[in-house]
Amino acid sequence: MDNLNDRIGTVLKNSTDQQNGLKNALEHILTDFQSETGTVHLLNAENQLLYLAAQVGLPPQMLEVVKSIPVGKGIAGQTVAQNKPVTICNLQTDTSGVAKPGAKQTGVGGALCVPMRKEGKVVGAIGIGTVRPHEYTAEEALRLEKAADLLGAYVRAN
Repeated sequence: MDNLNDRIGTVLKNSTDQQNGLKNALEHILTDFQSETGTVHLLNAENQLLYLAAQVGLPPQMLEVVKSIPVGKGIAGQTVAQNKPVTICNLQTDTSGVAKPGAKQTGVGGALCVPMRKEGKVVGAIGIGTVRPHEYTAEEALRLEKAADLLGAYVRAN
């Protein structure tokens, strides 16, 4: 049976460069999770910033906003700082303060972001979102974490 992690492994193995590999893997993840938007951010441990390495479905005006994110800020920054998944049922009505104010511009309802790890160390974050309100389950978070571990093992240290 064709499963997500097998497809991701194949995509990464056959990619000619890291950026395309991450974007193609992200497209498979979004299809599997029936989600419309996704980002992959890689951590620069020296300056504690996450840099956008791949994205699918973000509105053009959001690209500048998410190009770099300080660790601890926004959904991806909180994910990396806490080294655990962050989920929001409806980004449009969220009042937790985790999401940056501009995040509503994405049109995303439900969002899930998990850390990417390489040899046990956080190297980035992958976030997915859907236009509908959706409470991602613990099982979905675990599935995304397993996919994120494949991406984490794939990325070159920066």
